[in-house]
Amino acid sequence: MSPAGCSHVNGYKVDNWKQNLRVIYQCFVWSGTAETRRRKAKSCICHMCGAHLNRLHSCLYCVFFGCFTKKHIHEHAKNKRHNLAIDLLYGGIYCFVCQDYIYDKDMEQIAKEEQRKAWKFSLVISAPSHLSTGIGEKYTTWEPTKRELELLRHNPKRRKITTNCTIGLRGLINLGNTCFMNCIVQALTHTPLLRDFFLSDRHKCEMQSNSCLVCEMSQLFQEFYSGHRSPHIPFRLLHLVWTHARHLAGYEQQDAHEFLIAALDVLHRHCKGDTINDNGKKANNPNHCNCIIDQIFTGGLQSDVTCQVCHGVSTTIDPFWDISLDLPGSSTPFWPLSPGGDGSTVNGESHLSGSTTLTDCLRRFTRPEHLGSSAKIKCGGCHSYQESTKQLTMKKLPIVACFHLKRFEHSAKLRRKITTYVSFPLELDMTPFMASSKESRMNGQYQQSVDVLNNDNKYSLFAVVNHQGTLESGHYTSFIRQHKDQWFKCDDAIITKASIKDVLDSEGYLLFYHKQFLEYE
Repeated sequence: MSPAGCSHVNGYKVDNWKQNLRVIYQCFVWSGTAETRRRKAKSCICHMCGAHLNRLHSCLYCVFFGCFTKKHIHEHAKNKRHNLAIDLLYGGIYCFVCQDYIYDKDMEQIAKEEQRKAWKFSLVISAPSHLSTGIGEKYTTWEPTKRELELLRHNPKRRKITTNCTIGLRGLINLGNTCFMNCIVQALTHTPLLRDFFLSDRHKCEMQSNSCLVCEMSQLFQEFYSGHRSPHIPFRLLHLVWTHARHLAGYEQQDAHEFLIAALDVLHRHCKGDTINDNGKKANNPNHCNCIIDQIFTGGLQSDVTCQVCHGVSTTIDPFWDISLDLPGSSTPFWPLSPGGDGSTVNGESHLSGSTTLTDCLRRFTRPEHLGSSAKIKCGGCHSYQESTKQLTMKKLPIVACFHLKRFEHSAKLRRKITTYVSFPLELDMTPFMASSKESRMNGQYQQSVDVLNNDNKYSLFAVVNHQGTLESGHYTSFIRQHKDQWFKCDDAIITKASIKDVLDSEGYLLFYHKQFLEYE
């Protein structure tokens, strides 16, 4: 190709060439949505040999896919005199006359625009106007301005983020029984997408000065990732929590789970998320809210109530920020444990005889439950009150799944802490507990999913909150993950290195999992 560029591109730039090129990028190169990924998988095969691989290219002049390795796309170009084709993996434009990949400013601009759109779709986040360059934007190509280039030349020193880097690790001073708050703050500040949002300065405050909890969280992230090693004193955060969640005010020991829900609720309200997008569609989560909290933490829980007479099903979907799971040893009957108890591995958990796993708790949570004669419902099909069964499944999974192990039992007869050990995995596949997988699960019996390629439902553990002590007197600590494979124990102001065994052997009270395909660390 000559230094002036490829002259054969001009023959392609006629009529609606820009729109046609955009469609090719959207449908067959940068596949952002599940639908376009399915279309690409089904459609993109060589029209001559039927292969999916071999560097597949698409003709820019007509609908033809051909192998580059076996030169099937070359034969097509020669026979039809269609000189330009696009690489369906990387998006590069190839000229068969120049016999090289070419650069064209207009084509490159279209490629970049469609790639950015695809990245945003792949994050399953529909941002309002003030978030339109939101969570996915930081992963687009950075092109420094002239001013930035000048600053870089005059400031040659660089801060490198290595695997031994401790930026982001910072202790928190206990302000008087505030360990419940400190451990939740550690979990939130190490939530990958939440961290990226606040460190990108995306919050647009619409509240009165000094009263916004989101502004304080934004400042907290700046403090954590400033590189300072001295423990931070979160007095402003505590004051705002007391102001906006008055049931948590005072120096008594509070429940970390209760604080988490209260904090998410206040953050959600202070984010002022719009209820619709610019295109008029509702937000893509069950709360129909575009705030960063709902984008990350909100899932949809499906409840199916089935009449035992006519077998009619009534379905409702409710939003959730966390899933509370019953444990063996509570007054609530627990059934069943994983099959066999023979040391088998389910969902990556080592299942020793007699032990309970997180999968057990999720299976119990999603099993059909007979409501009995004392809880009859009015059936829309029978037009009378009938006995029924109820089953909960996950309709939509959140980006961050938080599991609350119900260790504190409060009833009319007793108040106690349940210390049953629950094994939980580093990686969790939620596919068996989806509403879409209900047909493959009979009467609550677990069946291994055949959809092993479905990565959208796979999670990685990134934080664990633990409670030591009794119901009356105890202390909260947390484990947090750094750089994907390093773990640290946070005990108020003290942070120490921890092993994976330390994490997995801990009792577990709150477990935080992040969708794997959305993790960028």
